[in-house]
Amino acid sequence: MRRFAILTAALLWAALLPAQLARRAPGFSLPDSKMELHDLADFRGKPVILEFMQTTCPHCEVMAGILERIRQKYGDRVGILAVANPPDNQSRVGQFIVNNKIGYPIVFDCGQAAYSYLLTQTFSLPQIFLIDQQGMIHVHYSYAGDTKEIFEGNGLAAEVDRMLSRGAPKK
Repeated sequence: MRRFAILTAALLWAALLPAQLARRAPGFSLPDSKMELHDLADFRGKPVILEFMQTTCPHCEVMAGILERIRQKYGDRVGILAVANPPDNQSRVGQFIVNNKIGYPIVFDCGQAAYSYLLTQTFSLPQIFLIDQQGMIHVHYSYAGDTKEIFEGNGLAAEVDRMLSRGAPKK
């Protein structure tokens, strides 16, 4: 009977926990095509949208438009960083920026930053991480049927609104 009670309590606890336990966003400092470094820590105190993308991904192209609209709507109240991994290179990313009229930085990774976030060597693109004002991963979205509102609609802006409404951390 006691084992049953312990097992039941453990299952109830697990059911009440969020699907993803909050964890600190791994830090990085990565170069853009102009070899300027962008450090995640530079955005501390404001929400950050971190996208792992590739220039040949059609969903990433749609996401670029959504991110650009968010950048225009919220200005510097929200940080946006896109991370490109091989086989993308400076030329491809430069053309992607011009074609999509992107005003936020796209930085280059050799896979280490992606691995520190995704904890796997293979993953689909795009991937979005929302990082809160305290530098904690608020939520992670992979492109899928049930996340289309984030990647193709207004769901990401609604998430940003929620994060901003929580305000800056209390000191």
